[in-house]
Amino acid sequence: MSYDFLYEVNEGVATLTLNRPAVMNALTFEIYAQLRDLFADLRRDENVRAVILTGAGDNFCSGGDVHEIIGELLKRDMREHLEFTRMTGAVVQNMRQLDKPIIAALNGMTAGAGAVLALAADLRIASDRARFAFLFTKVGLTGADMGAGYLLPKVVGLGRAFELLLLGDTIDAATAERYGLVNRVVPHVDLLSTARQFAARLANGPILAISMTKQMLNNELNMDLASAIEAEAQAQALLLMGDAHRAFYEQFKARQQKNA
Repeated sequence: MSYDFLYEVNEGVATLTLNRPAVMNALTFEIYAQLRDLFADLRRDENVRAVILTGAGDNFCSGGDVHEIIGELLKRDMREHLEFTRMTGAVVQNMRQLDKPIIAALNGMTAGAGAVLALAADLRIASDRARFAFLFTKVGLTGADMGAGYLLPKVVGLGRAFELLLLGDTIDAATAERYGLVNRVVPHVDLLSTARQFAARLANGPILAISMTKQMLNNELNMDLASAIEAEAQAQALLLMGDAHRAFYEQFKARQQKNA
């Protein structure tokens, strides 16, 4: 299939590179739709075990294209606006529902919808040149967009989420790490290699265990403690009977016998 971004798969890792560097990798209607469909299709692609999402050039993503989306939407009615906002939300929903880890490699400006795409990933690795802005309120829109109002408080806490979404200020990579918005900040030249190292570890790890962990973290977001403990008991009972866990035990037993 042809995409308006770069897409390649190598050794179980899919790398998706937003590729409009002249406009800071701004998103179009077509790119949103392609992202929505690709993340849904990846659930059934056994050749992909981990995903890297990044941007071409000096930036990750500046959000929706001002002319191709914002200018065009102003010509449309409420029904068409709602179709658009539901489509953008579906991108994030499909990222979260994908039972494979997604790593966002953030190489520069990560703003608006681009910041929410980063937020929807499971791990965020930032270049020391990266900057972040949930700038929706600055353009007269609600900061709660594409699931940001749901996800951001769970990542950085409610107080920081209010700060980032209400003010829309730009923060640097070091501040993002201090807030808990990113997992690592690395030198710019090391960004992709670091993301690939993480992705390779995940792609070569126990697939079912990693998949189940992501699903459980998602499922438990709105559970009470008793429900979460019971859900984990059921999930762990299944994996205790799995091939990966049995292989661990056999390897452990063999090492002990060898060293006896």
